[in-house]
Amino acid sequence: MIDAAVVDAAVVDAAAVDAAEIDEAVISATRGLGAPARPIVLVHGTRTSSAIWAPQVAELQRRGHGTVAIDLPGHGARTHERFTLEGALDAVDAAVTSCAAPPLLVGLSLGGYVSLAYAGRHEDRVAGVVAAGCSTQTRGPLLRAYSRVSTRVADVLHLGGGTWHVVTDMLHALAAYSPLADLRRLTLPVWLVNGRHDPLRLEERRYLRAHAGARLTVVPRAGHDVNTHAPEAFNRVLVAALRELAPQRGA
Repeated sequence: MIDAAVVDAAVVDAAAVDAAEIDEAVISATRGLGAPARPIVLVHGTRTSSAIWAPQVAELQRRGHGTVAIDLPGHGARTHERFTLEGALDAVDAAVTSCAAPPLLVGLSLGGYVSLAYAGRHEDRVAGVVAAGCSTQTRGPLLRAYSRVSTRVADVLHLGGGTWHVVTDMLHALAAYSPLADLRRLTLPVWLVNGRHDPLRLEERRYLRAHAGARLTVVPRAGHDVNTHAPEAFNRVLVAALRELAPQRGA
């Protein structure tokens, strides 16, 4: 069961982080001093694409942040490929290394797991991680059952054309992965973001215990796709994270 006190505090925090608190004059002054805005890499969830980040890309670019939204193997412009964890990590690495400075790495659902896995391998290459909609480990009886029936359900309901295989590819790729293990070893800042109605909030308490500095935000009236269900609230979390990471070292 999710700790009610933790969730209630997180919901208050989500409501309290107001984009208006980010003074546009301060942003302009910072740019004038030559301090570069922190870049951001955005990693989508299963059976979606980089297009889900449109509300975030627009706001972040308006604020001067170089923003890269990628397509993972098996998704978007890469639908013809099969999903593998190594292929996903390579896609993230290409985006990260294209940035002028260590970016804030933001992932939703599958993208959250991939982002934590990438940070676990290359902590020195990113400034922090926002992991949304992924506060349950990709293992256990519930997910094993989902893996067994997912293809059958898709066939019966005629879902997804020929791309449903990416779900079983994803479950197979992440079957042995432990986000908790990576959270325990990370020292960089981590923000956990979940919609209140997201079923993948089952292990929020364990995630928070795994990383002493992790912050949790639960967004009211949002489900699993929290960035599209509540784009303004999600953007406020990102802006607050970027504010905490600034100024960059050596800037």
